[in-house]
Amino acid sequence: MAAGKSGSFKMLEPGKPPASKKPRKERNRGKSLGTTSSTEVMQQEIWKEFPEDLFEAVIARLPIATFFRFRSVCQKWNSLLDSQSFSELCSQFPQANPWFYTITHENVNSGAMYDPSLKKWYHPTITYLPTNLIVLPVASAGGLVCFLDIGHRNFYVCNPLTQFFKELPPRSVRVWSRVAVGMTLNGSAASGGYKILWVCCDGEYEVYDSLKNSWTRPGSMPSFIKLPLSLNFRSQAVSLGGTLYFMRSDPDGIVSYNMVTGVWKQFVVPAPLHLSDPTLAECGGQIMLVGLLTKNAATCVCIWELQKMTLLWKEVDRMPNIWCLDFYGKHVRMTCLGNTGLLMLSLRSKQMNRLVSYNVVSREWLKVPGCLVPRGKKRQWIACGTAFSPCLTATA
Repeated sequence: MAAGKSGSFKMLEPGKPPASKKPRKERNRGKSLGTTSSTEVMQQEIWKEFPEDLFEAVIARLPIATFFRFRSVCQKWNSLLDSQSFSELCSQFPQANPWFYTITHENVNSGAMYDPSLKKWYHPTITYLPTNLIVLPVASAGGLVCFLDIGHRNFYVCNPLTQFFKELPPRSVRVWSRVAVGMTLNGSAASGGYKILWVCCDGEYEVYDSLKNSWTRPGSMPSFIKLPLSLNFRSQAVSLGGTLYFMRSDPDGIVSYNMVTGVWKQFVVPAPLHLSDPTLAECGGQIMLVGLLTKNAATCVCIWELQKMTLLWKEVDRMPNIWCLDFYGKHVRMTCLGNTGLLMLSLRSKQMNRLVSYNVVSREWLKVPGCLVPRGKKRQWIACGTAFSPCLTATA
């Protein structure tokens, strides 16, 4: 399995019927008697002289899904992914919303991606990921997604949009216990390199530097941090200004690692009462908490904000009551994805399966269309996943 490979990308949309043949009247509609071959030649000449930089400037502003349809127009447009000027333009016009790369409960060997702008699910086939192992998305940064096999041995980094793929070198510390993973960029884009941190409950940890293409062990866990860490593996790490934050229990709170200075810190933050399935999130430099609040037979999704002065969670929003009525008397479990201001919640019980998005800035709750595998009819619930910033030019 070679590193640095990229493949052709195909976005499959479930339930989309094949294009039907148009009636002759409709095919002939719009053909006027004044249309001549000389007009067609003139149009070709106009487009031939159209400035290339304007082509790139326009295409860089298009939605990601539209670009992949335009790639098939000609080889020139298809080669834009390798253009340095196009890469710079894409960095100037980032997509407004993150996408979500997910693994569903019945389809663990392939992922499903959700575009919240178009409210569509896609089912990419990442050719170079190993097919003999279950590989799960565990972190993301700058348009790249970090994968870890279910045996917690091998790491992979991939751009899910372009399929640019890299298998990371083996870790220098042989730890087969479960690990929490975080990922940060060295700069504002993946072109400046990235770092990946794994840490396990006994305090062992390592950092991967993409510029050096190697793992290093910067030191040992400081003595003031209580071991074992009792990490919350259901909550992904949150990245803020080059620092990764991990949720832990016993004591309840957060541990952080600065990827630049190599300094660990511990914050004791009491968890809200009656909390279950807690997950860290982030918006505008503020650490958030998402979780289920259950009292008696009533369950509700709540959002908290960490108060920096008191190190206490302050509730700032909760799901509309009319939606929470669906949860009454049910044993509900929640998977929360996303840590960049837009969250996707997978809520499920024996009698229910719901997908919901939450915009932290606008405090807007929206229902997400069900995820169906290609040629499937049963709605899937999300087992795990991550949010990532869609970027056509990010390479591992």
